[in-house]
Amino acid sequence: MHSPGVIGLEEVSVPTILDGQVLIRPIASGLCGTDLELIDGTIDEAYVRYPLTLGHEWVGRRCDSVNSELADGELVVVEGIIPCGECGECQRGATNRCAVYDEIGFTRAGAIATYILVPEHLVHSLSSDVAPRDAVLTEPMAVVWRALRRAPIAPGARCLVVGDGTVGLLCAYLLQRFNPESITMLGVRPAQAALAHRAGVTEFTTSVSDDRYDVVVEAAGQKVAVENAVSSADRGGTVVLLGLPAHGTKIEVAPDDLVNNDLTIQGSFSYTRSSWNEIVGLLNEKVLRPSFLITHEFTLDQWSDAILTLRTPDETQPRGKVLITLDEAAK
Repeated sequence: MHSPGVIGLEEVSVPTILDGQVLIRPIASGLCGTDLELIDGTIDEAYVRYPLTLGHEWVGRRCDSVNSELADGELVVVEGIIPCGECGECQRGATNRCAVYDEIGFTRAGAIATYILVPEHLVHSLSSDVAPRDAVLTEPMAVVWRALRRAPIAPGARCLVVGDGTVGLLCAYLLQRFNPESITMLGVRPAQAALAHRAGVTEFTTSVSDDRYDVVVEAAGQKVAVENAVSSADRGGTVVLLGLPAHGTKIEVAPDDLVNNDLTIQGSFSYTRSSWNEIVGLLNEKVLRPSFLITHEFTLDQWSDAILTLRTPDETQPRGKVLITLDEAAK
């Protein structure tokens, strides 16, 4: 993307390998709603730098040079946030809040490309028997995992996920690890119901009810979704804001309701190195197998179809993760 709305497939130079960096050949990259915001230019300008190559959810293989055989390379995932390691936030382990914001696919070239050059200390190795289709969801899982791990989710909690997109589905999938009593999903597309149940949802609905929940996770990034999330929390409950509305979006909230209901409102930005490590560990242990959420796959030369599918889902068919495959190894 040269600027918002100006996007295309181009041939560029292969990155020059520098000290402390690794050349990787991506084999698959996911697209998400944030990519649409990058395309449309609705992301806060502090978190993006154009021109930009998309691709922040990906898996690849290490290669020593452009002549390396892809099949022989080690399967890896790479943290997208590039922390300075020196500021107070990094020293506290809050790498997601690094004072110098820098992220693959936002401020530097992403992985929807033949090659990508990344800092070596951000590369995480995966077991040889981990499926690339499971690993490609590492980034969104790390985002969700970090949010859930910070919330007070007690065994037997009644949970609500607002939003039926990939992040919402991953919320339901990972919430199971906290042994909740129930996981309800408030979605907008009835066709998502089967996929939601497979992800662990006990009840799927498209209608706001009078039911109240101990933990509510907003995963849609829309004004009405945030308002529904806040109003659905039970007294003493926690609302986790995980979705990313367009910059400047405002909601109406009655502060006395927040006080009287003793609510905790918790935002969660991206992931930390710790949450990323934990997801990689669960993948290597074969505890997480989320590839069933991939419902649409396109090759690189079909990039425009992939974006169209993400932007305008078929209301009669389920849609999970939209994937761009860059090599047959991703199949």
